[in-house]
Amino acid sequence: MSILAQRELMESAINGNEMTITYIGGGSREWAPKFVQDMALSNLNGEARLYDVNYESAQVNARFGNWVEKEYETTGKWFYEAVENLDEALEDADAVITSTQFDPAETFVHDLDISQKYGIHGAVSATIGPGGIMRAMRTIPLYRKFADAIREHCPDAWIFNFTNPVHFVTRALYDEYPDINAVGLCHEVMGTHAYLADLAEEYLDLEATREDITLNVKGINHFTWVDEARCQGVDLWPLLVKLADSEQANQQFTPEDLDGVTPFVDNQQVTWELFRRFDMFPAAGDRHLVEYANWFIHGGEEALNRWGIKRTGSDYRAKHWTPVESDQTTDVTAWLEGEEEFELEPTHEVFADILEALAGGGQFTTNVNMPNTGQIIGIEEDSVVETNALVRENEIRPVSTGRFSRPVKSMISTHIDTIETIIEASRTGDVDEAFKGLLIDPQIRTLRPEDSRDMFAELIAAQESYLDDWKLADSEVLSESPKYE
Repeated sequence: MSILAQRELMESAINGNEMTITYIGGGSREWAPKFVQDMALSNLNGEARLYDVNYESAQVNARFGNWVEKEYETTGKWFYEAVENLDEALEDADAVITSTQFDPAETFVHDLDISQKYGIHGAVSATIGPGGIMRAMRTIPLYRKFADAIREHCPDAWIFNFTNPVHFVTRALYDEYPDINAVGLCHEVMGTHAYLADLAEEYLDLEATREDITLNVKGINHFTWVDEARCQGVDLWPLLVKLADSEQANQQFTPEDLDGVTPFVDNQQVTWELFRRFDMFPAAGDRHLVEYANWFIHGGEEALNRWGIKRTGSDYRAKHWTPVESDQTTDVTAWLEGEEEFELEPTHEVFADILEALAGGGQFTTNVNMPNTGQIIGIEEDSVVETNALVRENEIRPVSTGRFSRPVKSMISTHIDTIETIIEASRTGDVDEAFKGLLIDPQIRTLRPEDSRDMFAELIAAQESYLDDWKLADSEVLSESPKYE
């Protein structure tokens, strides 16, 4: 069947609830195929426009999406099309997904290696600290342009941002277009749901899945916390308090223990340590938590290993970007050519559930990143925070979560100050103002002034071609450093 005939067949099957989704970053090798699977298994119908600077990759994913619709029994009826022009892709869209990344071999590897040279051993280096700040500086100007195009072509669309650093990027969308309907999405909290379900099964003899867990979630992306947890209505807090002193929650690891283990291993030991110290349960993976509660990263990789954490090095990141060497589980071309077997199954992401609720398919509650309008008391207004939200027809309403204890509030507010400083600097491209944001990040405070300056300059120099929107030539900080050449 030709693509034209297939599209006509799809259109005849689409009911009055047809929608148009624009996927910015539609050439993605990891997330776009997951999107196709979830849309195929949803109760939604419509057209998906895949836009990517790598148009050929978007074409492959469009071919894959149409192949799934043709070859498999799907509940959702979708037609996929690669679109070369952003404005055309956005015109009258009902929903927009943003999921983009610059080539890690030219960017991310420098974030990791240069920071490490100055003694900062971030486990991920993608959402906070020098690595997260550099990623934000590369990404924010582009997302300001996306927000401006959305304002022109689909001002009422719902925007779902998956791009890291989620809090920086989502905040930039609102800073550029205050009336935008944007949420940042991340699956870290879902991992906590799954972990607590496992504990409920093991210790309370409950047959539980992550959907059985209800949490009062509050914080910022990758530094979220929980002060209420239930499984099927049963209060889990007494169990957590009891387990905090158990052998399971007080393990120590050596580098040898982690040899050959995936760099994404999560042994939950930082989670339990923070719970013991602050009486709140963290709801993000340990690899992210240590970069916010950064005293865990002092002492290098061996210090991380003691907590059961492996650092994701630059070599891994560069290889992960290369399809031949990557260990990604999605391989669209191999599926299309029959070299690997494809199974249509849910990915356990919540995007489709949110979209169905927005389209009038009932109510749904999940964690989202949105500007603070009072859902967390005592945290700066309009800063992007992560809490639960009620999703229903054409509405995403954050749920009130209360306030933090002073120590936890202090940690979160410090990171918000860094984020807001970078956002403010990005309005004019002021590099020296961005440097102030770097200086107040807790990971930097152990460095001598000249070292923080030189590290910043070296990071900028290594990625200068990705920072065109910043006024590098006007920077006093860069001019002072011998590392900026």
